[in-house]
Formats: sequence, C-alpha cells, structure tokens
Amino acid sequence: MASSVPVLILGGGLAGLSAARHLRSPFRLIERASKVGGHAVTVEEESYRFDRTGHLLHVTDPEMLGLVRGLLGDQLLSIERQSRVWSHGVYTHYPFQANVFGLPADVARECVAGFVRAHFARGQSEPRDFEEFVLARFGEGIARHFMVPYNEKMWGVHPREITAEWCSRFVPLPTLDDVVRGAAGAPARALGYNATFLYPKRGIGALPEALAHGLRGVHTSRTPVRIDLVARTVHLEDGESIGFDVLLSTIPLKTLVGLCKGAPPEIGAAADLLRCNPLYYLDVALTTAARVDWHWAYVPEPDVPFYRVGCYSNFSSALVPAGGGSLYVELASRTEPDLPGLWPRVLAALVRMGVVQGPSDVRFVRMRRVEFAYVVFDHRCYASVEAIRPWLAENRILSTGRYGGWNYSAMGDALAMGKDAARAAEQLLQSPDHS
Repeated sequence: MASSVPVLILGGGLAGLSAARHLRSPFRLIERASKVGGHAVTVEEESYRFDRTGHLLHVTDPEMLGLVRGLLGDQLLSIERQSRVWSHGVYTHYPFQANVFGLPADVARECVAGFVRAHFARGQSEPRDFEEFVLARFGEGIARHFMVPYNEKMWGVHPREITAEWCSRFVPLPTLDDVVRGAAGAPARALGYNATFLYPKRGIGALPEALAHGLRGVHTSRTPVRIDLVARTVHLEDGESIGFDVLLSTIPLKTLVGLCKGAPPEIGAAADLLRCNPLYYLDVALTTAARVDWHWAYVPEPDVPFYRVGCYSNFSSALVPAGGGSLYVELASRTEPDLPGLWPRVLAALVRMGVVQGPSDVRFVRMRRVEFAYVVFDHRCYASVEAIRPWLAENRILSTGRYGGWNYSAMGDALAMGKDAARAAEQLLQSPDHS
C-alpha cells in the first residue's frame, strides 16, 4: 500500500494535534497509541479518572488561550495553586526558597543566612552547572535542604550533571524581600509560572479529544518503523508507505533519528548522546475524600521513595466517585520498582504526611510508566540537538514539541509549538525547491 500527502505528522500529542488544526494544506497524522493525547490522556477505572500524573494547563499565548477556551468552554476550571513542600517533618509553602517559615529554627536560619550571603556575593563566575546555579542564587542552606536533593530525585541525576540553561522560566527566583517576608510567615506574592492554572473538569484527556474532534486524517494504532529520506517516505508497521513533502514530527527526537534510513554517522552519534529518563508513578484510588487541601507537594527527603505527590481529586471532584479521592505518586526510582516491596514504604510516608490515615483509605493502587519523561540537560545535550537540527531541515523534517524539540516545556507551549510548526510547514511547501 502506498499513498502521499503534502504534510505527514508523526505523533498525536498536543503539539501534533495543534499542528493539524493550524495546517491549511492536506495532512495525515500517525499516532502509535490507540488514542490521541500523548502524555495528556485520561484513563478511567472503577469510576476513577486518572491523568498521567499532574497535567495542568499553563497557557500564556493569547491565541492558544483562546483556542483552549473555545474548545472546552464551561468544562474548563480556573484554579489558584495550592502547593506545599514536605521536609523535616513539616509542611511549608511552595516555593521552598521563599517560604522557610515553619521549618526547624536552625534550618530556617541556615537557609536565610545562606541566601543573604549569596545575594551580596561579588565577583561570582557564570555557573557551569545547575548545582552552581543553585548555590549562586539561593545559597548553601536552600541548596542542601531542598534544591539539590529534590532535583536529584526528580531528574534522576545529580544537579552538577545538568546545565543551568533549562531553568530560567521554571525555577522561581525570589528577591531578598521575598525571602525575608517568607521567613516571617508573611509572603507578599505568589511566585512561579504555575501560580494559577486551567484544568478540564473530567481530566486533561478532554483537551486532545477536543483538538482531534472533526479533524480528518488522524490515524491511531499506526506505528512508523522506517523513514526513507531519499524517497521521502514513511513506512508503517502494517505495511503501508506514506510519501510526504514535509514531515512534521513530534515523536522524541532520539526516536526520530533512529527511524531515518541512511542517517549520517555523526547524526546518529549526536542522537545517541541524548538522554531522557522514564518515570514510574502510582495512581492511588482512595475510599475517602482527600485528607489534604493542597494540589501537590514536593518531597526532597532522601528516605522517602517519591519526590512529589499530587491529589487529582483536588483538581476536580468529577474525577472520582462521590465520597472518594485520588492521588498520583511520582517515584524517584528510574528502574521499575517492585510494587509489593515498595508500597509499604510509600504508604508509611503518606501517613506521616497526613495524606492518608492508613491502608483502609486505599481502594486500589496501579503502577504506571512514562517512557519519555524528563529530558536530561547534561553538558552534551544542547550541542547534540544543534548538530541534528540543520540536518533535519535539509531533509524537510520539522521536529517540534517537548520531546520532538528535546526541551522542558508546558502543555501551553506544546500547543504554540504545533501552531508554529504548521506555519513553517506551509512556508516549506511554498518554497522554490518544492518538488
């Protein structure tokens, strides 16, 4: 079987679906899963609805905000963030670096004093890695008690292995006044890009479903196995071959290069250097309503086997049956844990945190895996991506989205990147060398 289309889209996540909605030219979209959405999907079991951990909409682009509101209408909730940090046996407000009030006195003093020393330090060199960035911006106390242990649990590597380039938008940078106010228990403002967010009442999966509604040419359960760059053809597992003028890919960049027949050795070598860790997490159905009022909590403590726990049912009561609650628990392990051996440790930590009272609060637990979760921005990452990008352009391939662009971004960014890629594809189709 063979066919051809001006634009072929690989991947039916938010970036791919946004690109499809913004294209004027004919297209086909190929998604290997049985439903669209990528990581932004919602599954249902026994009247509980689970996302793939916390997927919340932070949309800054006015055009994308209008798109989301137009698609979801009154399904869309606007929510003010309630988040906490659990450390030293107590809760403090997020972000840790601006809210040390409530910590043991010696810990709070160390954090504030370290911030003040860093704030007034002179002649600091440019940080070579994320650990140096943390020490320069926040000081030794905040680094030791939160930033280093938390980020090591989340990324799966020590912060000195990561560059500081990824974090400019996502790590809140308090002023000295913020830190002093927070230490006194009187924070002046909400910090961070996620102080408010949008969320569909019945789960984030409503967004890709709405994006895909009415689109022709969207095909699920179709897996690409090879890309012939000379013939500009994608071969699928079921035997179909699809020719393209422009290939718009939102699948992981490393996977994309691996599919390309005849990729130069230096491109393959650059792709081999790209690192991305998986995520194992637990979906937990509760027999009772949530016993906490926050949306999620960060957990830097090394002896706790998870780095973050969130409460789905505090996003929306429509995600659970009447009287029930639900959690997601993001595990620090990057290898598949043994759930029977792990669960008692997780449960004990949740009890200490007051999230549950005991086993009777839990109806069922499910282990989940996200194959591509956190791109590791190590010291070879950006050079590798920049080596690959022009080669893709030479072959009329646009690679975009969080994993197609190999970046750290929010869902609103994915929508905007899909829109921009669609416009770039239209320009390529009109270019003089178009054949």
